[in-house]
Amino acid sequence: MFDPRFLTRLRRWAGSLPPIWLDAALAALVLIVQLWPLLTRVNPRGGPWHWWGYVVVIAASVPLVWRRRAPVAVLLATLAATSSYDAVDDVAAQPIWYGGLVALYTVAATSARWPRMIMLVVTTGGGLLLVGSPETAMRGVVLFVAAYAIGRAAASSRAHAAALEERAAQLARERQAEAERAAERERARIARDMHDILAHAVSLMVVQAEAGPVVVGRDPAKAEAAFDAIAAAGRDAMVQLRRLLDVLKEEDGPRAPQPTIAALTTLADNVRATGITVTYSTSGEPRRLSPDTEIAAYRITQEALTNIVKHARATRADIGLAWQDDTLMIDITDDGRGPASSARSGGNGLIGIRERAAACGGTAVAGPRTDGPGFQVRARLPLPAPVVTA
Repeated sequence: MFDPRFLTRLRRWAGSLPPIWLDAALAALVLIVQLWPLLTRVNPRGGPWHWWGYVVVIAASVPLVWRRRAPVAVLLATLAATSSYDAVDDVAAQPIWYGGLVALYTVAATSARWPRMIMLVVTTGGGLLLVGSPETAMRGVVLFVAAYAIGRAAASSRAHAAALEERAAQLARERQAEAERAAERERARIARDMHDILAHAVSLMVVQAEAGPVVVGRDPAKAEAAFDAIAAAGRDAMVQLRRLLDVLKEEDGPRAPQPTIAALTTLADNVRATGITVTYSTSGEPRRLSPDTEIAAYRITQEALTNIVKHARATRADIGLAWQDDTLMIDITDDGRGPASSARSGGNGLIGIRERAAACGGTAVAGPRTDGPGFQVRARLPLPAPVVTA
């Protein structure tokens, strides 16, 4: 039984050959077909056919070897040879001149518009003028027009295939670029998370470590609490960093849960352990947040508290969440009197706060308080539309 895969393998093999080899094989095939009448038919006058017929057949077939390199020149050479075939009478009849058909097909498939149109007119017009029999002339015109049409169809098919390949390559490039942008965004997110985690934990640990030697002699209980706070901050930082590293090692695996708004009370307790009075309040009806908004709310609050611990020299910090119709407002204020330059420097921490808010469609502003000493961070994060039940 015939295996259709054989044709596929044959086409692949033929496509791997140099084009000049294929054209040489085609020219040899046309030469054999055109010589066949001269080799198989008997001359009614007796004796062999006139040598002129063999010369014309060779001249009309051999140029096909260069049909891709010079299609118009090959067509003209083939037409000139075949038109002189009947210069002598003692030659075998040729039903079809295949060389001219192949040459015109090549011109139609590879040449520009005006050269191929001119050659179509020359070919059909010359056939009508030089062929004596109307039936033979009409048959030649039909064959040449068909060869031209097949050539144009092949050119259109190749152009369509090339366009599809280019489109596929363009889509692949766009997907690759989008993957690179996504990877860049993920790296930036991880870098911000690591900055927030380390900055917060190290700030708490430094404050407690500085306070430890002061109270270790006169109040051992406070010293012990300071060391406990250092250990707790370090453990919390290790847990969160391990989550990030797990994401980096197994991008396709399940991701550990990120901190949420529910963890803000723990965050406030950690800062409270440094000796700063921290209040936490909410107003309005809490609603479910999207995962990116939930993470942004936690990280913004964490970074604001880190700045308070590091720079503000504050004694009090207030965290307020206001749930409105379509917005979650987060306010973190302090009464610090730290260097104004640190608050207004626009460092990585404040830039990260703005970027996190913008990433989930919100906004964030930071600056000195207008109602007294200290600093304020205010973030506005969008809420999903409330579900209306009938």
